[in-house]
Amino acid sequence: MPVNHLRRFAVGRLSAALLAPLLVLGALLVTPATAGADPAAPMDPNALAAAVEPGLVQIDTLNNFQGLVGNGTGIVLSPEGVVLTNHHVVQGANAIRATSAATGQDFDADVIGYSRANDLAVLQLRGAGGLPMAPLGSSASLVLGEPVLTIGNANGTGHPLTREVGQITSLDRAVDVEDETTHTSHRMGGLIESSTNLRAGDSGGALVNSAGQIVGMNAAATITYRIGGGADPAGQGFAIPIDRALGIASQIRAAESSPYVHIGPSAMLGIGIDAGGPPRPNGLPIRSIMRDGPAERAGIVPGDVLTAIDGTPIDSANTLTGLLDQRHGGDVITLNWVDRTGAARTADVTVISGPVS
Repeated sequence: MPVNHLRRFAVGRLSAALLAPLLVLGALLVTPATAGADPAAPMDPNALAAAVEPGLVQIDTLNNFQGLVGNGTGIVLSPEGVVLTNHHVVQGANAIRATSAATGQDFDADVIGYSRANDLAVLQLRGAGGLPMAPLGSSASLVLGEPVLTIGNANGTGHPLTREVGQITSLDRAVDVEDETTHTSHRMGGLIESSTNLRAGDSGGALVNSAGQIVGMNAAATITYRIGGGADPAGQGFAIPIDRALGIASQIRAAESSPYVHIGPSAMLGIGIDAGGPPRPNGLPIRSIMRDGPAERAGIVPGDVLTAIDGTPIDSANTLTGLLDQRHGGDVITLNWVDRTGAARTADVTVISGPVS
């Protein structure tokens, strides 16, 4: 049964727009553990955290265009600083900083690529070397009722990583979410649900089994509360299965672009749109413009209505972001819009490389 009310929790107001089609696990330069956890084994959260936390990073982001800062978590896939996190952790970020939980070192990070549809991104930490790798397991080994631990960055960088204990409550959950920033919306399917209370900053963190293996990556949470005994949050946590996440990470690391995978920096048009509500067949109103960005250079101003890109009608935020995800900085696109006087306008525009869209 779908859950329709979700708390998205990565970077301030930068929320998740998520969909999770199943992808096959490809070859990665990591060695996932093959032995599964014993569901009946007692869980020692401190011992598990000691085994897993060195392979995690705390992530801080800055979005200059919207004036937003945020934080999340990442999973280290290689000693040279390849890190897996959620797309929505780095969405819109002009600057990304990662702090190793093992060494306390800070690294500037670049985005190798991302999958908006799967809410996954792969980062490269500049100048990293010798970092402990995260202990990876297989999500295929999970069973209902199995105890799990989530580890994340809910208290923000500079504080110890946060931990929540729970158990697996579903192995194939579907939820609907909306991105509060771009107003895109998708369904996430095949998620691991656990009785863990995930919070802001936990995005990109680890779902850990009792064998100390990462079997999922934190992605979203419901808003529910305990009945009686106080008002402590008791929401269900949702994680992307690690097998799926590693398969997509493998595609990104191999620079294999697809309709679901974008390699390299995002293409930036430099507009903010008014995209709330149902699809708009007549186009999307433009509410803000980046100074000296591609759209402003073309003569677009707030109050104009974007109607098409390269001949494709723009009737929703999903359509707009989907088209831009297939472009890169330096690409020339044809824009159609209606200005505030009602006149139809068109121009060829060269998009620039910008923050993760």
